[in-house]
Amino acid sequence: MAISVKLEAFEGPLDLLLHLIDKNKINIYDIPIVMITDQYLEYIQGMQEKNMDVMSEFLLMAATLINIKSRMLLPVEEEDEEETDPRQELVDRLLEYKMYKYISEELKDMQEGASKACFKPPTIPEEIADFKEEIDVNELIADLTLGKLHEIFKSLMKKQEDKIDPIRSKFGKIENEEVDFTKKFIEIQEYGLAHKKFTLKTLIKSQHGKMEIIVAFLSILELIKLGRVYIEQEDGSDDIQITYIASDIIQIEEVGL
Repeated sequence: MAISVKLEAFEGPLDLLLHLIDKNKINIYDIPIVMITDQYLEYIQGMQEKNMDVMSEFLLMAATLINIKSRMLLPVEEEDEEETDPRQELVDRLLEYKMYKYISEELKDMQEGASKACFKPPTIPEEIADFKEEIDVNELIADLTLGKLHEIFKSLMKKQEDKIDPIRSKFGKIENEEVDFTKKFIEIQEYGLAHKKFTLKTLIKSQHGKMEIIVAFLSILELIKLGRVYIEQEDGSDDIQITYIASDIIQIEEVGL
């Protein structure tokens, strides 16, 4: 069976053998050694390559194939029925070569993919990095009414009450809660600097007692008025998202309260 191939298409004798196996749709575990040997010999007879190092590799494989071919043509004696298949060593070599060839092709594809990507450090101009958007406080709280704030406050207070055990809450003494507005105002700003973006619900949950919740709520309202926080609410029933946009902390005396 004639076959036309080119030397440059193969990297060695194993590569040529794999090509012949694939071309003839042969099961690699059951190679028809006679047919493959004939095609292989036909190929090396037409080689124009004069490099003896390359030729020696192909000729060595040709000798191996002829040896296997001759062993398979010999009759098998009864006592040698369990003898190893003469093709087994060749099959093992082909499978190993096929595995490494596949891995090399995968690595080549990865290298080509990596060559199309480039990385650079951030080069943001100082005037852009230092830019701070001016905030219109009136526009910021335009759709935030006292009614909405009151509803949100009532919802938070109710959730706070729901967490109280109705029996254990009656134990102990009832004492007047004293909260320092100045300290709480600073504390809320420190919380904002540390978290940058948080929800009103999260902030309220971190407070202890109703009085602290009220003072924390008033502090947020004052920071909104001063334009030091930005609030968002997608829907009237959703929690309020708070973004602390200031980069420092102001004292209560600076506000004039």
